[in-house]
Amino acid sequence: MNPPMSLRRIVGLLVCVEVASGFLQGFYVPIYTDIARHLGIHDADVNWFEAAQLILSALVVPPLARLGDLWGHKNVLLLATAVTAIGTWGLVLAPGFGTFLAAFALAGAYVVWLPLEIAIVHRRSGADDGRTRRGAAVLVGALELSVIVSALASGALVGAVPIQVALCVPAVVVTACFAVIRFGIEDLPPTSTGGLDWAGTAVLTALLALVMGGLVVVRVSGPGSVLAWLLVAAGLAMVVPFWRVESAQAEPVVDVRLLVSREQWPIQLTAALIGMSVLGAQIPLSTYARTDPGVAGYGLGASAAFVSNLIGFYVVFSAIGAFGLLPLARRLGERGGMALACLLVAVGYAAWLPWHAHTWQAVANMAVVGLGTGALVASLPAAAAAAAPAERTAFATGMTNATKTVGGSVASAIFAIALASTGSIADPVHGHAPLSGYMAVWAICAVAALLAGVCLVGVGRRRSALDLVGELDPAAGGQ
Repeated sequence: MNPPMSLRRIVGLLVCVEVASGFLQGFYVPIYTDIARHLGIHDADVNWFEAAQLILSALVVPPLARLGDLWGHKNVLLLATAVTAIGTWGLVLAPGFGTFLAAFALAGAYVVWLPLEIAIVHRRSGADDGRTRRGAAVLVGALELSVIVSALASGALVGAVPIQVALCVPAVVVTACFAVIRFGIEDLPPTSTGGLDWAGTAVLTALLALVMGGLVVVRVSGPGSVLAWLLVAAGLAMVVPFWRVESAQAEPVVDVRLLVSREQWPIQLTAALIGMSVLGAQIPLSTYARTDPGVAGYGLGASAAFVSNLIGFYVVFSAIGAFGLLPLARRLGERGGMALACLLVAVGYAAWLPWHAHTWQAVANMAVVGLGTGALVASLPAAAAAAAPAERTAFATGMTNATKTVGGSVASAIFAIALASTGSIADPVHGHAPLSGYMAVWAICAVAALLAGVCLVGVGRRRSALDLVGELDPAAGGQ
């Protein structure tokens, strides 16, 4: 029998997984316009890639996380990586919009990687929370660095090689990641018994499918389509049976009673609202920056390399916002610090409305957005954990990611509709979205962030989330 692996070695191997995750999150954004031209589609339609991927992500995280406890975290990590690899290679081979959309959605299975990695680290650390948090910090740091590197790489490659060759890069990285997990990570027995909540998963799938299907019909048939709004209404009506099914389960896929508790709902709603800008606005920002003002009458006329640099700049300011959360929260209080972060996001997106004609304005706007986003991404999981019973902290922190993803997927669909609202389909030569559509995107992101700040007023204080964040910062006394 082989001796157990050291925690340091496991974290080192899992860093490879987060490098692959960073490539999936950073590589495609600077080249969305090039992908649109390659597929012969309009800029607005690129948003459906992100919407499809985010909705699949929201669906797979809860059941796969539960399956990890039942079947083994390494086994489920391998499964999710295999599906992601199939999706990334599908992007290379996809001949058209439909196949590319399906492949991009499959690649969204990567979102379960980090929760499973944290579970693996937690077990090898002997359930030592301090060592687990330090391992998690290393993984997240590797992810952020990889996002910057991959964005810069795609910006440099897209003009030098055919787009299919460039798309091979993340596919190769994910395939190598599969090999690292398969042969590098040790097998450990499952941690739980029982079964999956198939009924709750089925109802949740139907709910999200109906809502997203209705939004797709709005995009295809227009806002006057009766069928579209019937589908959306039917999806919203599924909330009632979903509540009843989950309330009756001993191990529900979504603990609805906890989610609607006074302490928890403001945090989860804030995560969903912030997800609209953090996840939903990436593609519109990329396509706007790449639009030639000499052709469309607006845009920055930027290259893929500039968008890559803008992403790197944004990630750096996000890191500054995350590390700056602790002193900020000490001065303003936990809720005050998060509310200020929401205000920064709102101000940053609102600034796009009058200031969007020059590259320096884009850089300044995204710097402000990055500061607020970084602080929120760092603080929301800790706030959710502090507002949850001790035995449900993992679920609460995981749900901030799931609700953020749902918010981003719905926003992506709404933004796709807004960007096509004045008829870019009628412009087969250029396929540019209207400026009014981009204005709508920025306004929605700003309003959503403001609403998130208001929601945080209701955050309860069973235990200070500031204490949890502080444990991640050695300078603050954490171990």
